[in-house]
Amino acid sequence: MNTNRTMNEQNASSDTPLDPAEALALLEFFAEAGVSELVQDTPVDNYSLPETVKAAAQPGAAPSAPATGGRPLPPRQSQSQPAISTPAAIPLDGLQEAETAREIAANCKSLEELRAALERFDLCALKQTAKNLVFSDGNPQARLMLVGEAPGRDEDIQGKPFVGRSGQLLDRMLGAIGYSRENAYIANVLPWRPPGNRTPTDGELAMCRPFIERHIELVNPEVIAFLGGVSAKQMLGTTTGIMRLRGKWAVYSIGGREVPALPLLHPAYLLRQPAQKQLAWRDLLKLREKLSSLPEA
Repeated sequence: MNTNRTMNEQNASSDTPLDPAEALALLEFFAEAGVSELVQDTPVDNYSLPETVKAAAQPGAAPSAPATGGRPLPPRQSQSQPAISTPAAIPLDGLQEAETAREIAANCKSLEELRAALERFDLCALKQTAKNLVFSDGNPQARLMLVGEAPGRDEDIQGKPFVGRSGQLLDRMLGAIGYSRENAYIANVLPWRPPGNRTPTDGELAMCRPFIERHIELVNPEVIAFLGGVSAKQMLGTTTGIMRLRGKWAVYSIGGREVPALPLLHPAYLLRQPAQKQLAWRDLLKLREKLSSLPEA
């Protein structure tokens, strides 16, 4: 929704600018009405340079002296700046912890051993701030495994994944295609809640990844659904966003075999953006179709 007509009508009603209180009230009205952008009467090309800048850039143009009022100019700073910033690398001090985690996870021969290993694992700082380990829920013999991102407040309290509002929505989503926690298995990329539900760091993801990889290998599902961008990007090894990944079948390699994997929008995102439930339903239908095509066990 844009505000072109509304702004024009507001400007036409008065030749004087709005006072701060009226401007604030107008902005609050726009927010409640669902306004997402402001537009002007004519388009603006933000890539074009002003005429004065274009003239100064012409070959042979004499540089104009800035007006300094007789004051000396400050020392000229270097203009050599990188055009594109480089993303920060994973901290080197977390690599050893990640290798240790991989060794521990690889030695676990059952889900019980993996859970016990996580309970003893003290190298991840998330464990120090979390109340409980959130390991899994559902049926480990299920053909469908869902992998979420990280526990929230309710999950941290109860020690189970997807038990809050997002979990209730997930249960309804599964029920819509004939599934439940009795014939599906649920885990998270991170088994501990990040403080304040913040986005996990690259180091935390790298440290916990060996455990969820081993978790998936031990469950050995026939179909995987990655819930949310953090889960999908981490497990599929991509930087593509969830809105481009969702609804498109991928392949997850596990234990020498390839498993069909479908990224889905996270239930928590759907609670914040209910208009996207239509997309989620389309993806659920694809998931149901794939599950229905599996041979009988």
